[in-house]
This record gives sequence, C-alpha cells and structure tokens, in this order.
Amino acid sequence: MGVAHPEQETAVRQFVERLSREEHVLLVLRQELYEGDWEEMEADLRARLEGRPYIFKLANRITDDLDRIQRLRVFERQSGVNLSDYIDVEP
Repeated sequence: MGVAHPEQETAVRQFVERLSREEHVLLVLRQELYEGDWEEMEADLRARLEGRPYIFKLANRITDDLDRIQRLRVFERQSGVNLSDYIDVEP
C-alpha cells in the first residue's frame, strides 16, 4: 500500500478528515508501536481482552477499538492506501 492515485486522493483526504480522535490515535499507535502492522495490534488488543500479556492499554474501549480497526483496514484495503501516510504522527 502507498499513497492513493491522484483520482483517489480527494476521497482519501476527506475520509481522513472525518476520522474520530480514537481512530487517529489508533493509526498513530499502529505506526509507532507496531511498525504499521494491524494484525500485531489486533493480537495485542485481543490478548488484553483475554487477560494475557499485552503491550499497551487503551482505557476500557478495546472492543470499540477493534471495531474501529476493522473500519480503517477495510478502507485501506478498498482504497489501496496506508492511512498513516495521510496523518501527522507527531503530536
């Protein structure tokens, strides 16, 4: 995945602009803690839900975060982009 083709650019940027704060945080965490890997991030959250060792804690919203991850993954897959290319990872 990479940056969208020019004809997709506007749609991707509009999608990114509508991201919730939580979705934005998930994209940043995926880049910073999981080297861009959704699967590792989801496995970590599921481990937290099951009481196994985990890397980080996202308050009490794990199930909601897993749903958000699915939404973001679907958009990336359908658009052929990496949404992290469209957000600032620096605060």
